Amino acid sequence: MNIVVLAGGLSTERDVSFKTGDMVTKALRKNGHQVILLDVFMGYGEEEQDITGIFEHSEEASVKVTDIPETAPDLDKVRKSRKDQSACFFGPNVIAMCRMADIVFMALHGENGENGKIQAAFDLFGIRYTGSDYLSSAIAMNKNMAKQFFEANGIPCPKGIYMKKKDRKDSLAEIGITLPCVVKPCCGGSSIGVSIVKEESNFTKALDDAFFWEDEILIEEYVEGREFSVGVIKGRALPVIEIAPKEGFYDYKNKYKAGSTVETCPADIKDSVAKEMQKHAVKVAEALGLDTYSRIDFLVNAKDEVYCLEANTLPGMTATSLLPQEAKVEGVNFEELCQQLVDISMEKYGA
Repeated sequence: MNIVVLAGGLSTERDVSFKTGDMVTKALRKNGHQVILLDVFMGYGEEEQDITGIFEHSEEASVKVTDIPETAPDLDKVRKSRKDQSACFFGPNVIAMCRMADIVFMALHGENGENGKIQAAFDLFGIRYTGSDYLSSAIAMNKNMAKQFFEANGIPCPKGIYMKKKDRKDSLAEIGITLPCVVKPCCGGSSIGVSIVKEESNFTKALDDAFFWEDEILIEEYVEGREFSVGVIKGRALPVIEIAPKEGFYDYKNKYKAGSTVETCPADIKDSVAKEMQKHAVKVAEALGLDTYSRIDFLVNAKDEVYCLEANTLPGMTATSLLPQEAKVEGVNFEELCQQLVDISMEKYGA
């Protein structure tokens, strides 16, 4: 098959996306496919360039990837570095190359990757892609909207409130939130802009940090406990994995710096609690319409009470990512997992 692995873009998770894309590209090539790793924003070459037969030169046409930095990318710098400075989000030849592919493997993370906009555009262009459709992606990406779906379907989640920048209130008493609490952007990923507030004097800075990234945020009760995640592939839950950062919480650095986090799969937890998380993970996927693959994150407190945090529609596929570790416990290696995700996505199109 001819496959475009789409990565990059203008998300705060741009660099993480390249790492996912690089690993997926190598895996699919091992499986015998012709694969191009493409930056959705930068594109390839010049707009008028002849790209006939581009998949025969897939390695030359692919983005070259380096390690993930410890800080989020400077997106203004990224924007200014594009040659054509077009207002179009898609870089030169991106749509043309994606239309030439048998399927596009979505290795994008965060905004304009997991929020459904690219999926909607691809639907209109008749482009096949991996993962969930535009509507379920959009709902899952918006943590406030997803929380409403959780609550409507009896899925336990932390209590919280939604706040817009124009309606900002810096008084905990006025908004009815007690400490400790968690402040986070509504649609961001990789824990960028997330703060755990334990003292009222730090609340204003936490709002500043979250509103720096987005105009909509969530303020939730802080659930002290262990962190877990459960992958769901085609309606079936994978083994539960525990995430235990050596310092602090599961933030950007701890997610992507090797050795920063201890990950245990299967998780060392009561079987009844593991089954409850798996049940809720499948229910989340069904409620949001995530019909191919996803990853659902949880917290479990000292009383073994389970809280669902969020759903990830395009889980990371890096060296430290969770979904591949869960699949490995079931005897599915990375190359086989990537092929599975392609195959179940192709099934949507009757191919």
